[in-house]
Amino acid sequence: MVNKKFILNADDFGMSKAFNRAVLDGYHNGFLTSASLCANGKAFNAGVNEIIPECPNLGIGVHLNIIEGRSLTKAPMLTNKRGKFNNSFGQILLKSNNPEFLNQVEFEFRTQIETVMNYTKVDHIDSHVHTHAIPNLFKITAKLAKEYNIPYIRTQYEEMYFVPSVKKHLNLKYPPNILKILLLNYFTLQNKKVVQEYGLKTNDYLIGVGYTGLMDDLTIEYGLKTLEEDCVAEALIHPCHYATSNKNQHYTEFMITQNKSLKDKINRLGFEITNYKREYANK
Repeated sequence: MVNKKFILNADDFGMSKAFNRAVLDGYHNGFLTSASLCANGKAFNAGVNEIIPECPNLGIGVHLNIIEGRSLTKAPMLTNKRGKFNNSFGQILLKSNNPEFLNQVEFEFRTQIETVMNYTKVDHIDSHVHTHAIPNLFKITAKLAKEYNIPYIRTQYEEMYFVPSVKKHLNLKYPPNILKILLLNYFTLQNKKVVQEYGLKTNDYLIGVGYTGLMDDLTIEYGLKTLEEDCVAEALIHPCHYATSNKNQHYTEFMITQNKSLKDKINRLGFEITNYKREYANK
């Protein structure tokens, strides 16, 4: 019997009230099962006080963030003089062999994890712009996941697949996304060994790298069609609820959560829609 699991995860929970509303509506009126909370998000307090209590079965992760917003710690190698993060993914990668830099990253990651855990149970860890995939940062993340008894950590292996849509490929977003897949797949080969070393769990596949900024129902459907064996597949989206606009990409990703036809297709492909919270409880 084929055992295929699918998790639809909302990254950037807590970034704004519009992101929070997307999580609430995606959970109650759609099939959103999981969300990753930014401890330094402007709407973090609203997320933990207004949204999470209304979503008792929602899986909650820590969305580690050293790319955008303010640091929760003193981290001069991560921030400008005003305490705002000012490194790109590439800059973080270049600094990732510097012991002092890694110490500051660990302190910031630890503080963000503890901030979220002060309010809610956490079942997984991932990160903004995949920074925790950088191998030396992944080792820190795995160490902290083990220490705080967080069972799942995201890895980024994505099968190459193509959606039958010309506009999704003839644009400025798609070519860099292919390079991201190659880099993150390479990192994942190393990082899955770390997952095993620490006795943690991870997803087998990720959907959302190759079509970053282009996600919709077709990208998820065709991504899942490539996966035939037993696996845990996670799709990451950045849903944001803009009631006045249906043209914003984040709103398009919110509408994924509302698509009953897509939900039926996922089930017909043999996937059980779940989350890490439920999977951990079943172990």
